[in-house]
Amino acid sequence: MFSYPTPFTPPTTEDDRLSWLRLIRSRRVGVSTFWRLLSEHGSARTALVALPELARASGLQDYQPCPEGVALAEIKAARRVGARMICRGDAVYPSALAEIQDAPPLLWVRGHDAFLARPMVALVGARNASSLGTRMARKLAGDLSAEGLTVVSGLARGVDAAAHLAALDGGTIAVLAGGADVIYPAENLALADQILAKGLLLSEQAIGLEPQARHFPQRNRIIAGLARAVVVVEAAAQSGSLITARMALDQGRDVLAVPGHPFDARAAGCNMLIRDGATLVRGAEDVLAVINLPHSVARGVQQVLPLAALNAAAAERGWKDQATLHNLILNRLGPSPLAEDQLLRDLALSPADAAPELLTLELDGRIIRAPGGLLSRA
Repeated sequence: MFSYPTPFTPPTTEDDRLSWLRLIRSRRVGVSTFWRLLSEHGSARTALVALPELARASGLQDYQPCPEGVALAEIKAARRVGARMICRGDAVYPSALAEIQDAPPLLWVRGHDAFLARPMVALVGARNASSLGTRMARKLAGDLSAEGLTVVSGLARGVDAAAHLAALDGGTIAVLAGGADVIYPAENLALADQILAKGLLLSEQAIGLEPQARHFPQRNRIIAGLARAVVVVEAAAQSGSLITARMALDQGRDVLAVPGHPFDARAAGCNMLIRDGATLVRGAEDVLAVINLPHSVARGVQQVLPLAALNAAAAERGWKDQATLHNLILNRLGPSPLAEDQLLRDLALSPADAAPELLTLELDGRIIRAPGGLLSRA
């Protein structure tokens, strides 16, 4: 938890909240600088007054903090999209996130903020996830959600989308890299609408902000900070998921990983994490054991939910774009054999559509067909 030279006092009035927003939106004021200024000056309002002189002392002339009108415009834009501001110190601000060193001063949330009060587990992984990876993400997310855990992820394609979909009925939080009203990638717009109806969309960024590369690590620290544990389902040796895992370790969170085939590059990061001490995950029981929650995973057959990562445009064209279809097939396959009928279900393909394309890929030496209707990537 933070310790401040002056007592930390959360904003209690609308003017206080406006000052917080102006301070964090001021040029060259990041999260660490925000907390330092608040510590040194006692309030955001006082810090805003002091900022121009502090800037001059560091050689920056004609510096002005974020104008009040700009902050008021953001608040107005937030109201239009149904977003609410949560400041650190508010009762609804998640306690786990408040404890990290670089906790966001404020969050914009859309949806049901009651999920912030429940224990959370983060599921992250590859955007180009294999069929086995997305199935594992769905299974883990569904079972953990059935236990009363809120499933947190980043609304990316692949593992993130599969985890959100499987946890919709139990509660899921999507942490966005851009504004709380900016859905990226666009293919997950429908999924975001479902999360808005049943879960929560969350961001520390300004309303309307389009995400850039630097925003994704910032988002990842929030994903890790919200959760009791971070589960990496599938990840390459150098990937955003491993950045999230490292952040989780720095924050004192448990890191778990699903093992994968040594020949599959998408499993390399997970295998490295396990080698270095991460807990191996075979199912929800392993996650529950680490976070010390009682195990009562619901038994029975779970509904297999559709993948948000399907290429809708290609589907509308009746799969006439052969290259797109080939890429989708290859992205679902890895070195571990997969049943052909499972591949067809994952891609919503008919046997008639799939047969000639699978034969083409087999003749090209890009996939391997094994007895029993099993396919693997060459």
